[in-house]
Amino acid sequence: MARVDHIKVPTVKPSEFDDYLFADWKAPITSLYENFHVSRIEDYKKHLKLPTPPHRRSVYFLLFITNGIVVRRKDLNKYELKKNSCFCLSADQITSIDYVSDDATGFYMHFLPEIFNHPNLKVEIEKDFPLFSHFIEPVFEITEAKKIENLFELLIAEHLNENKVGLPLYVTTLLTEIKSQATITQYYKKDASSVLTQRYKNALSEFIYTKKTVTEYAEYLSVTPNHLLKCVKATTGKTAHELLEEMRILESKVLLKQTTKSISEIAETIGKEDPSDFARFFKSKTGTTPNQYRKA
Repeated sequence: MARVDHIKVPTVKPSEFDDYLFADWKAPITSLYENFHVSRIEDYKKHLKLPTPPHRRSVYFLLFITNGIVVRRKDLNKYELKKNSCFCLSADQITSIDYVSDDATGFYMHFLPEIFNHPNLKVEIEKDFPLFSHFIEPVFEITEAKKIENLFELLIAEHLNENKVGLPLYVTTLLTEIKSQATITQYYKKDASSVLTQRYKNALSEFIYTKKTVTEYAEYLSVTPNHLLKCVKATTGKTAHELLEEMRILESKVLLKQTTKSISEIAETIGKEDPSDFARFFKSKTGTTPNQYRKA
């Protein structure tokens, strides 16, 4: 059996965004870049290498769309963002960008929790701003868009001035306003099924190379396969096997883009020992062959 290094979905720091996300372009940044950044989508969208490979980010981030369409992913789910929608994601969650329309406009912001180390603030991100929770959908419709736009414009001005004292206060104000406009029905209950499903997704990400069946994951999670199947179906509308296959595709994309391993080696790594079987599997899920995806 050929040895293949286990390469998981990488975690990308802001200092690595240029090489990972952009084609021959360096984003204009300030000294705060690793901890905080805000910019207009229209300033960088044409430089993106789309679709971007699956990755994690070391920072929390959010998008606010004021026009056009952006298609992004969180873990194994795809979201189409339209005018007046907001997309929030906590650090270390798997994400990628599939598409940005030519007329897309809006704002992007990333930050680390450390920016809230301020004498006048006491912020616990996922407690105070559940917009970033693992247990809810990451997309929210904004009802009073002008308020959000004005706050972003203010943030951009303060950011350019590198106002380290004022920025945490403005970010807190922005997140509070977004939370107030997100309707309560958009929040998922943190029930037992949702918690188990999230644990299953986390396990898929951690053990995709070593655990090959839903039964193995159920054993790891200390539940019966039937209970896992029911909880995943109730929470996501998909079967546990479908999520397993989606994670295999995601990891295949990483190996195709981030390594020089042969198609045969990658097929074996994700549990498809026959390369032709892997090629059919990959094309059925993505619409393209492994070779076509690697060369794109």
